[in-house]
Order: sequence, then structure tokens, then C-alpha cells
Amino acid sequence: MLWTVKFDSLFFYFLEKVFTKLIFNSNIRVAVVESGEKWGIIMLMGEYYHTIDDKGRIIIPSKFREALGNDFVVTRGLEECLFVYPKPHWDKIVSKLNQLPFTKKDARSFMRFFLSGATAMEFDKQGRINITSPLISYADLKKNCVIVGVGDRLEIWSEEKWKDFYEGNKNDLSDIAENLFDSNWMAGD
Repeated sequence: MLWTVKFDSLFFYFLEKVFTKLIFNSNIRVAVVESGEKWGIIMLMGEYYHTIDDKGRIIIPSKFREALGNDFVVTRGLEECLFVYPKPHWDKIVSKLNQLPFTKKDARSFMRFFLSGATAMEFDKQGRINITSPLISYADLKKNCVIVGVGDRLEIWSEEKWKDFYEGNKNDLSDIAENLFDSNWMAGD
């Protein structure tokens, strides 16, 4: 018997090896075929320093471009930075926002703030995006910027605001972690 399973990347190479060992003495064989699809799990991480030009263009690091794909959205973030979401994640956020009661003032205010600045983007041939002037103004982007991967999104900061944020929070990291996670969280329980 031959099972054909469509998977991607090294993780699935590992799975093939595990399956082969588990069923070594049987007459079942597993063929792993690359599907060309992404896993669906996006983990954006890292910190990169770039410049924004006079036309509002900034280069996004190649590893982030691959994770974002061809369709993504840039919008106002929290703490005066910009959030950059891959389209599938953006669609989930919008779906959740649409479930908020429009009768609540906070819901209306947040949706106006968050969605009014949202812009669908794509990369140019040099791997740059062209940030709109309202977003540049909101995040106070000048020449030097910091692009930070934070899980499901990127954040684009002015270098000055990033340094202020970083310096203002680095000494409190253990307290922040203690308030967010119970003692067993890091142990995997």
C-alpha cells in the first residue's frame, strides 16, 4: 500500500522519517510530496533597521516578505507604530471587529481608528512598500525606522519611538512576564 501525503518543508521530511521508522516492518510505504503551499502558521520575528525615503518607500526584509505573501495590509497600530498583517490574519481581525456592537462608543472609536488608516499593499520590484502620508504622520516616520516581527504581524516604528519604547520597558520585562504568565507557562505545562 502507498500513501501519498502532500506537505511542505523540513518538518514534513522529519515526519516522513518518523513514519518510515514506525511502519518499517509493514508493507505500508509513505511518499511525501511537496505541495507548494505554506503551512498556514506565520511566525514573524526579528528586529531590522531600515530607512524610509522621501516618497514614503521602505524596504521590508526578505524573510518578512516571504511570510507576508503578495497581499497584506498596513494600518495604525498601538503605541504610535504601524501594524502590518498578512491578508489571512487581517481578514480574521476584521471579522472579529465586525462582531463588536456598534452601539458601544469604544467599539466605534477603535474601528474608526484602526480601519480608516488601513491600506492594502504589495511589494514593488525592490521589495519596498509605499506607506501613505497619514500613516507616516501617525507613526512619525522620518528617515530611520525599525521593522519588528511580533508573531502574527510586523510593526514599523520610527527609530526614536522604538528606542523610547525599548528603554522604557526593558527593565520591567520580568515584571511584565510575571503579570502575563503563570509560573508553569515557561515549563510547558
